[in-house]
Amino acid sequence: MSVTPATAAPGLRRGEPGFRRVSVGLFFAGFTTFALLYATQPLLPRLVDVFGVSPGTASLSVSVTTGGLALAVIPASALSERWGRRPVMLWSLLGAVGFGLAAAVAPSFGLLLVLRALEGVALAGLPAVGMAYLADEIDAGHLDGAMGLYIAGNSVGGFGGRIVVSAINDLAGSWRAALGGIAVVSGVCLLLFWLVLPHSRRFAPSPVAARELAGEAAAHLRDPVLRRLFAVGLLLMGTFVCAYNYVAFRLLGPPFTLPDLVVGFVFVLYAVGTVTSTAAGRLSARWGTRRTVLVAVGVAAVGALAMLAPVLALVIGGLALLTVGFFAGHAVASAAVGRRATHGRAVASGMYLFSYYVGSSVGGTLGGVVFGVAGWSATVGFLVALLGATAVVVAGLRRAGSGSGSGSGFERRCPSVE
Repeated sequence: MSVTPATAAPGLRRGEPGFRRVSVGLFFAGFTTFALLYATQPLLPRLVDVFGVSPGTASLSVSVTTGGLALAVIPASALSERWGRRPVMLWSLLGAVGFGLAAAVAPSFGLLLVLRALEGVALAGLPAVGMAYLADEIDAGHLDGAMGLYIAGNSVGGFGGRIVVSAINDLAGSWRAALGGIAVVSGVCLLLFWLVLPHSRRFAPSPVAARELAGEAAAHLRDPVLRRLFAVGLLLMGTFVCAYNYVAFRLLGPPFTLPDLVVGFVFVLYAVGTVTSTAAGRLSARWGTRRTVLVAVGVAAVGALAMLAPVLALVIGGLALLTVGFFAGHAVASAAVGRRATHGRAVASGMYLFSYYVGSSVGGTLGGVVFGVAGWSATVGFLVALLGATAVVVAGLRRAGSGSGSGSGFERRCPSVE
């Protein structure tokens, strides 16, 4: 599965024309994925008011979408092995835009959740397949930079989508108009993705039996390094989504009581992820995966603690540091998965993304419980606990990489673990 034939064209390197087309195409894909996936996040306070639900219940409009994606991401990866990377990504985006438009006219909160879950299932064909596509087409020595740009697209979609949603919601006074507007913007990005992204040069689709898929997944799970990288994705994403889900409630309430539109612009902090993702990829080539991710976790923890202060500048600055740490850690860990998996890359990427989006669903929901029961200070404590667990997992990468069995030889295949 997804093994590059010896006769295939060489991997693309930075500076070559094809490298730019691949990077730009996946940038648009990353933008669309995050813009649609978290479209209701800035609307949570409005959903609480309109439907009369708790903050934790409102957050289900985010959690069911990421949960649907998590459940479907590995099957979608398998489909890409059979039908090809590019077709699966295109159909996934088309379906997600359609469900996004439908969610904007949902007559009840229950139906909104159903449509948001289906939107997540449709989006599943994008994240893991996009990572596998990059690992297939890009030279291994240039993969970090390309993966960083793809994840930068995630960050731009994250803050751009939320700003669009927040602005429409505030100006039109309608969460329906806000969801419909971001779906239309995503449709434009889908068109650009279709026009720019080239067909695969180094991958030939082939049928995948269920037994073969299960065997690939089992092989990846036996690898102690991949297990730790999957856990890193889960814990980092749980931290990140929890922070952004409930910081809006913090800023809308006392002592800040900011207007909705101003709170919406807090999501522009995602922009730092655009720079951070690409820079982290280059830093990991010098520092190694383990050291880079540990530094990223430390930066995020400092940011989380700063958000305890009753000072607006410190809350915003802390959220910025947490964002920097998240995008740096995620960019480096996801690239390491692509290098580690010398076979079944789509499955390995799917397993990483499964963990990543399970973390989003669980972290966002549990964070809502903590916030509802004990308030903001306890929520920050929850964030720090997740980051502490991440540091423990990352610290063991060296031992796992030098062990016997499926973990042996990691330094040879992925030397940046140190």
